[in-house]
Amino acid sequence: MNNNAKNKTKQIVGIGVMTAIIAVLSQITIPLPTHVPVTLQTFAVALAGYFLGWKGGAVSALVYGLLGAIGVPVFAGWSGGFSVIVGYTGGFIYGFIVMALLCGLGAKFCSDKVSGKVIAIVLGIAGLACDHLLGAIQYAIVANISIGKSILLVSVPYLVKDVISVVAAYLISIELVSRLAKTGCYAYKRA
Repeated sequence: MNNNAKNKTKQIVGIGVMTAIIAVLSQITIPLPTHVPVTLQTFAVALAGYFLGWKGGAVSALVYGLLGAIGVPVFAGWSGGFSVIVGYTGGFIYGFIVMALLCGLGAKFCSDKVSGKVIAIVLGIAGLACDHLLGAIQYAIVANISIGKSILLVSVPYLVKDVISVVAAYLISIELVSRLAKTGCYAYKRA
């Protein structure tokens, strides 16, 4: 098997593993009356983006969303189906694609320089903001409330946890990439 085929295989496996991690961490939930539970999805999606890069991270989040949409119970609380995609939390789910993409773009700036780290984290937080905005918009539509009220209900209470999740995912991805690169198992280019 040539190097190109090996790298493609590693990328496919990486996308599968990160999709599984998103699905597993989605099950660690604290239900809330707003229908938007506290989960570790944000951490998992940011990790997928930072680890796999923008293409792989976005594909991983897309595969996760598609699996759930067709009924595989990968969404929070072991739920699945198209009704979740068009329900209260659907905007967050498809917002994960944008978030993973922006975290992945941030992975290109991973370096020992402080400026590179800041850019990577800022892009991740921009992805988080897009995810929260898409989630709040859909929640407002489904709940028939104003966007302002929706943001106060389903975005603001989660911001501190989610920003910490993005930063933690960035830091962990750097360590994962470093260790896997030493073994020859890491097939992604960050620059």
